[in-house]
Amino acid sequence: MSETDYTGAGDPRRTIELLWGVRDKPRRGPKPKLTVDQIVTAAIELADSEGIAALSVRRAAERLGVSPMSIYTYIPSRSELLDLMMDRVHGELTDPPPSHDWRATMTLLAADAWEMYHRHPWMLQLITGRIPLGPHSFAKHERELSAVDAIGLTDLEMDAVVAMVNGFVQGIARGSVESAGLVRRSGMTDLEWWTASAPVLAEIPEADAGLFPLAARIGQAAGEAHGAASAPLSTFRFGLARLLDGVEQLVIGEASTSESELPS
Repeated sequence: MSETDYTGAGDPRRTIELLWGVRDKPRRGPKPKLTVDQIVTAAIELADSEGIAALSVRRAAERLGVSPMSIYTYIPSRSELLDLMMDRVHGELTDPPPSHDWRATMTLLAADAWEMYHRHPWMLQLITGRIPLGPHSFAKHERELSAVDAIGLTDLEMDAVVAMVNGFVQGIARGSVESAGLVRRSGMTDLEWWTASAPVLAEIPEADAGLFPLAARIGQAAGEAHGAASAPLSTFRFGLARLLDGVEQLVIGEASTSESELPS
């Protein structure tokens, strides 16, 4: 991973101007041959098909049939381009239907993000300590905070809940994407891999199931249930529900504390 695989690594002023379209304003002179939007689209298509490591200004230029210098006229470097790509992808996320059920809303938002990461696996390869300060990224964060607004949490607790859920989704989605990639590269499903591995493992006395009874019992149950060594989507749904259970208990605890403080 190169240094430019960090979001927020570009020039702040140039990046923000590009994110908000300031540098796309009409200019005097000949009509530009390209737009920032076209460049970002080409870059996302390249990353989707070949991964983030394949992304470069030169490759994006080849995809558009122009010279790399033509790209630099619009976007100074790969660093700014990464921020533009991430913000654009955040624009694919949608507003959930109005609801007073914060758990249902958070579940919908998390599922939407899960699908986004599977459409654009390269998003999981970026180090995102600095989220792009663009309109779509702000809108994403606003939706997430709105889901837990006015349910009894403090502002800091709301921020922490959103960060916790986002981190969980990213982590499980990363495992899911990696598992799918392994199947593609190896040409072997998890079930095929286990079918080939189990007889060999059984020949090794040190690997006797009697030595590891819990692992053997639970592994067999999970394998029979999912038909694979792991089930990322099932883990995602189960884990998200348990996270929200914890948040719900926090909300209940906050409400109980507030009630106990009321004058009798």
